Amino acid sequence: MLTISNFALYSAFIIMLVALVPFSLAVKSKHKDKYNKIAIIMTSIAFVLQIVYFITRWIVAGHAPVSNLYEFVSFFGIMIIGGFLLFNMIYNTPVLGLFAIPIALLVIGYASMFSRDVSPLVPSLQSHWLAIHVITVSISYGVLSISAVAGLIYIIKTTEPSIRNKEFFGIEMIMWFIVTVIAFILITITMRGIIQYEDLYLYTDKNDQTQVAEYHLPAITVFDSSVPVNDLGDNQYEQIDGNQGFIKLPPFINAQKVNTVIWSIFGGSLLYGLIRLFVRKPLFMLVKPWTRNVNIELMDEIGYRSVIIGYPLFALGGLLFAAIWAQEAWSRFWGWDPKETWAFITFMFYTVFLHLRLNKGFDGKKSAWLAVIGMLVILFNLIAVNLIIAGLHSYA
Repeated sequence: MLTISNFALYSAFIIMLVALVPFSLAVKSKHKDKYNKIAIIMTSIAFVLQIVYFITRWIVAGHAPVSNLYEFVSFFGIMIIGGFLLFNMIYNTPVLGLFAIPIALLVIGYASMFSRDVSPLVPSLQSHWLAIHVITVSISYGVLSISAVAGLIYIIKTTEPSIRNKEFFGIEMIMWFIVTVIAFILITITMRGIIQYEDLYLYTDKNDQTQVAEYHLPAITVFDSSVPVNDLGDNQYEQIDGNQGFIKLPPFINAQKVNTVIWSIFGGSLLYGLIRLFVRKPLFMLVKPWTRNVNIELMDEIGYRSVIIGYPLFALGGLLFAAIWAQEAWSRFWGWDPKETWAFITFMFYTVFLHLRLNKGFDGKKSAWLAVIGMLVILFNLIAVNLIIAGLHSYA
């Protein structure tokens, strides 16, 4: 059953990748309707296969497959596709799919870099609120992401490469971030899958427990008490004269994940520089031609409508359901855990977004930038808060 689940997700990934061809033809060709229909059929088939992955993995695990980073981020990517299909039924605009699908593929590709093992739930996750809370949050993230996709299209369409202002540098920073995610995937595949690089470090965690950190990249940052070791088997280790790292971090910060982030930033910057050197133009100019016929008023409307739908969903799943589950698991509704704090920040960001949009006239490009920043807030929650800062949600 797990093989069927993995095959369904892999097949969906390939189908969506191929679907980019008819999507691009629908944007550029005179036969828009024909190619758009093909693209939507392919994307719909891929989405069904993704649901098959989700259901079959649920059966194998015995619980909703959203309990670790691989499962949660994969489902987030699936919900981006679901959000696109929803808004495509309303607005029928293939350019949205041409930009949404690559982002979803990157998210799912990013998720696949983490452990795909099916593991039993820790005690605090053994609740029906796991499915209710996390699935609702993932759906809201998927819908809110469509706002960012529409905003990104709006910004690329309206930004002039000849004017080197803050908007120009802002959109190039977004392109750099996308390249950095690609670099992370390439580095992880190379070092873990091909070279099989591995260093082990014994350290004392924030609960004064001895743990083993497994590095697949040369250590730049290590835990304050880390010592390099060899695995002798049967949970026995011997200290060796290995790489001691360059930066010592306290145990409430995940030094192992910080190390991965540093390597990703370095690799992403290098890859970005090489691409710029090769194409000799800003990277957003590579995709700007696909926005030539975009109706920016329509993108502005989609960006706003997706927040109108995603915002109450996030309030429901990310705050209300989360608080109920926290009371059940930890006997308090709210505790300002890093994950809880950032959920509140995300909620307040979109509250301000709607306030500015409805009362201060922040539409058009201003609204587009807010939508893109909102996506960065969500991604910070997924990457930095989940990976780096130790808290009650660190198991995610």
